Amino acid sequence: MQRRVFLDYTLKFSLFSSLYPINYFTERTQTTSPIRVIIDADTANEVDDLYAIAWALLEPRLEVIGLSSAQWHTNPRTPNDSVGESQRLNEEILQLMGKTEIPAPQGSNFPMVNEQRPQASAAANFIIEQALATPEGEKLSIVILGPCTNIASAILIEPKIIPKLSVNYLGFWYEVPTNTWNKREFNTNNDPNAVNVLLNTANLEFRVMTATTSQHLVFEKTVMDKVLKNRGGIGNYLIDRWENYDRFWQATDREKTKWIMWDVAILQALAYPEWAEEKEVTTPHDNLDRAIKVFTTINVPAMKTNFEQTLDTFLKKEKKK
Repeated sequence: MQRRVFLDYTLKFSLFSSLYPINYFTERTQTTSPIRVIIDADTANEVDDLYAIAWALLEPRLEVIGLSSAQWHTNPRTPNDSVGESQRLNEEILQLMGKTEIPAPQGSNFPMVNEQRPQASAAANFIIEQALATPEGEKLSIVILGPCTNIASAILIEPKIIPKLSVNYLGFWYEVPTNTWNKREFNTNNDPNAVNVLLNTANLEFRVMTATTSQHLVFEKTVMDKVLKNRGGIGNYLIDRWENYDRFWQATDREKTKWIMWDVAILQALAYPEWAEEKEVTTPHDNLDRAIKVFTTINVPAMKTNFEQTLDTFLKKEKKK
C-alpha cells in the first residue's frame, strides 16, 4: 500500500510487547477453528500486498477461501488495466505457493461513481456467493488490502449478506486521543464512495487497521535477504519484487533498506488478536453515527518474528521436495 509521506522508521513498539517473550506468541498451539477469509488486494500497486498474501496462505489460523483482485487508479503510474495487473500477480502467487485450488476472481477495474451504483465483477459475485453460503450464526471475514470497491459493490447488489460479514479494512489515518479521522490516505482515495458505503451501512461489522497503526511494522531488507533470497520459489519472487519495484514517491531510503508492511499488519492482527489492541470508536463525523472498531497498537516484534519463521519453515520444506 503506497503512502506519499515521510515516515520515521524508528519502531515504536507497543507497550504490551515487552511483557511476553516472542516465543510466547509464536509457539502457541492452535485451539480454535481457522478464520474463513477472502483477501481482496490491489496487489500490483506496491510490495507489501505480496508479502501479506504469501504469509496468509501459510498461516494455520486463517483459511483463505478466495483471493480477489482490486483496482488502484490514483497512482500517476497506474496502468489502464490496474486490476488486471493485480489479478496476474495473485495468480502467480497462488501458483508459486501450490494453492491454485483457491479461487481468484477478478474485481472491478473502476471505482464506484457514486454511493448507490455498484461496480459488478466476478469478485463481488464471489463475495456474495460465499457470504450467502455461510452458516447461520457464523461470519465470513473479508480483508481489504486496497480500495473497498468489490466488497461495497457486493453489499449494494445483495444487502442480505450484511449480517454475514466481518469486514476488515486497511485504510485511513486516525488519531486515538481526539477520535480524529483523515480520509486523505491512498486506499481510501482510490474509492471514497465505496468506503462511505461501508461506513454508512448499519449493522455491518467493520474493523479498521489504520495507516497510523500499521506504519510501525517495518521489515529490514537485510533480514528478508536471509529469510528469502536465493531460496527459489516464493522466496525469490518476494525479494525480486522488493528490489525491482520503483518506490518513486519515497524521498528517503533510496536504497530501499526498509519497507513498511502495512498489509501484513492487518492479516496478522486478525489471526493473532493477542498481538494487537482494539478499540471501539465512532465513525467519521460525515458518516452514519455508529460504532466501529480500530486497531490502535500492534506487537511489532511478534509479527516480524512470526513472518520470518513462517516463510523460513515453508522454504525449507519446499527445498526438500
